[in-house]
Amino acid sequence: MNNIFVYCEIEDGIVADVSLELLSKGRELANRLDCKLEAIAIDYKLSKIGEQIFKYGVDVIHVCDNSKLSPYQTLPHSKIVIELIKQEKPQIVLFGATSIGRDLAPHVASALKVGLTADCTSLEIGDHEEKKINKTYKNLLYQIRPAFGGNIIATIINLEARPQMATVREGVMKKIVFDDNYKGEIKLFDFKKIIVDTDFAVKIIDRVIEKSKINLKSAPVIVAGGYGVGSKENFKLLHQLADILGGEVGASRAAVDAGYTEHERQIGQTGVTVRPKLYIACGISGQVQHRAGMQDSSIIISINTDENAPINSIADYVIIGDVSEVLTKMIKYYK
Repeated sequence: MNNIFVYCEIEDGIVADVSLELLSKGRELANRLDCKLEAIAIDYKLSKIGEQIFKYGVDVIHVCDNSKLSPYQTLPHSKIVIELIKQEKPQIVLFGATSIGRDLAPHVASALKVGLTADCTSLEIGDHEEKKINKTYKNLLYQIRPAFGGNIIATIINLEARPQMATVREGVMKKIVFDDNYKGEIKLFDFKKIIVDTDFAVKIIDRVIEKSKINLKSAPVIVAGGYGVGSKENFKLLHQLADILGGEVGASRAAVDAGYTEHERQIGQTGVTVRPKLYIACGISGQVQHRAGMQDSSIIISINTDENAPINSIADYVIIGDVSEVLTKMIKYYK
């Protein structure tokens, strides 16, 4: 009762990074609320699930292990999660803002008639005073996300409906091991009472998953370009510098929309969130949508012709100049 639940996405028996990030954040929130952290694991061959996630501070894992439940399908997974929530009555339920989370969470929220905040970039616990009725709500989940096209940061709360539900973007929370020796409890959930054959009306004959060739999340160095790079041709300079530094090339949404590079390289609110050791921002103005995806980089270098560009306010070093000229010199001297 009143604990924190995290839905774990699992592929081939491996828990997704976004779920581990949520478990890390969930442990922090659970400590703040003095409650338990519980995980939902639905897949096949989950005998070693505890080895993967107990160390993140998980007190209870609700396990549904069956070949029919892998890979993910909307109907059976949503029915199981809904029933678990009805039985256990958590106060907070978190999902990753992935293709699965964005499919599953709305089904669950609709069935339970509760609110759902999508694509959160931060979660906190706090109080709220409702002056109209002279009432103070304690220990609410602050669901924080960019709003109005990223022009403001909104804090959203659910006053009465429970559970408080949110999806959280991959990479915005840090994956932190709570205790390598932490041991919780595994509870097998009897899902067969609520699942019927028609829930498996869709039969998956074959799955082909193409692995991404671009790995921005793990890159120690990212050379990112914005609209100010000027052209697709100029983006080649970013690739040259990234190759020399052993890094990857990223981009702002403006650069992607202009056709300078592919969408897989987009960093920011509608792209990926990264935390490299070095982030070189080339011709990026640095609107809040982009900063949300890279502001936790260890060192940020901004190269821009505009000395008043917003990106400069969070940069450790600022180089005022033409991107192509500066990059050409950097490539020459790093070589």
